[in-house]
Amino acid sequence: MAKNKDTEPQNGATNAWSKNWLIPVILLMLREWNSYGYELMEKMAKFGLSNMNPGTVYRTLRQMEKDGVVSSRWDTSEDGPARRVYSITEAGESYLRFWAESLDQYQKMMNTFFRLYTFQPPQAEQKEEGK
Repeated sequence: MAKNKDTEPQNGATNAWSKNWLIPVILLMLREWNSYGYELMEKMAKFGLSNMNPGTVYRTLRQMEKDGVVSSRWDTSEDGPARRVYSITEAGESYLRFWAESLDQYQKMMNTFFRLYTFQPPQAEQKEEGK
């Protein structure tokens, strides 16, 4: 059965997870192409961030610009209203690299945890064989 994002219950842990991932996901996308806020929100669904509040995304983009990890310019080349187009900066590249290195360490720790968690001691293996 298909899930409707409007009727799914909101989960505080999921919302916190989404907000923690918002900056690195935006930077990762901007590393591939310059973009404007609405387009970024559309593409965030690939990362499971489809329920992000637009106000949160735009506030985050403004803060990221203040922090120097993104820059923006007004694009007036298309018909319609001008749009702010965002780009990753050198500081943003450094932040993204740090995030990726941190995730690599975290992944190694998680792999070790699950390897130990799923390990069966020799006595348990022998009992399974004798059933």
